[in-house]
Amino acid sequence: MSLPAAPAATGTLYVVATPIGNLDDISARALRVLAEVALIAAEDTRHSQRLLQHFGISTALAACHEHNERDQGGRFLARLQAGEDVALISDAGTPLISDPGFHLVRAARAAGIRVVPVPGACALVAALSAAGLPSDRFAFEGFLPAKTVGRRAKLEQAREDARTLIYYEAPHRLLESLADMRDVFGPERLAVLGRELTKTFETLKGLPLGELYEWVAADSNQRRGECVILVAGWQAPEGEDAVSGEALRVLDLLLAELPLKRAAALAAEITGVRKNLLYQAALDRQKGA
Repeated sequence: MSLPAAPAATGTLYVVATPIGNLDDISARALRVLAEVALIAAEDTRHSQRLLQHFGISTALAACHEHNERDQGGRFLARLQAGEDVALISDAGTPLISDPGFHLVRAARAAGIRVVPVPGACALVAALSAAGLPSDRFAFEGFLPAKTVGRRAKLEQAREDARTLIYYEAPHRLLESLADMRDVFGPERLAVLGRELTKTFETLKGLPLGELYEWVAADSNQRRGECVILVAGWQAPEGEDAVSGEALRVLDLLLAELPLKRAAALAAEITGVRKNLLYQAALDRQKGA
């Protein structure tokens, strides 16, 4: 009677960070893994081929991007289940951080395949480390919606978040997003623009949102390349000048139905907040609308 065959060992899925600009930022471990795996799953094979050629790596590439990740994931799983190692990379930085790869990683873990991170460059972490904003608590919000209504709604949800807020933005929408941030968060809220990080024309500019918008509007060069926007967290007013989020919510509901002066007076009766504070808040909201 023969013994049952031992189960075949599965391969390992390596999630490998690549440089966000400066090629010297790639780690020795990342280079070794990329050279030794059987296959590299890349967001854009043409872009990644240039990276591999620069470092003399000849490992085969296969596309794994947002349009084919769900359909082609089985192809990579089959290679992993056959015992081959696979590396996952994006165009720049750490995979899955506003890049494809989540579905493949989840499927691999569900199939019992070992998933190993090979850490390295990440634009949001690089920007946060040099921004001079609080880093003990922060919220990464990825890319904002492309359309104004959705973008402002998303920003409104974070208006009273005390954490440092981090957003990615495309250069052609940078000015629009800064304008909406200025209107929603207020022109005095401190923000930092990180642009082209680790590259030749790297920019890290910190100003109140109103001034940052004007600075970017005055220089078209600041609307080029990859952008990270960091916004200081909300700080609650203190003492007699405090207007709670609930009071502002009531005020917004009333402003939708009543004239400004009447809405402020009625909101004061409902919430107990001084009428002149709510009147000024109403004026600020109408200016930002």
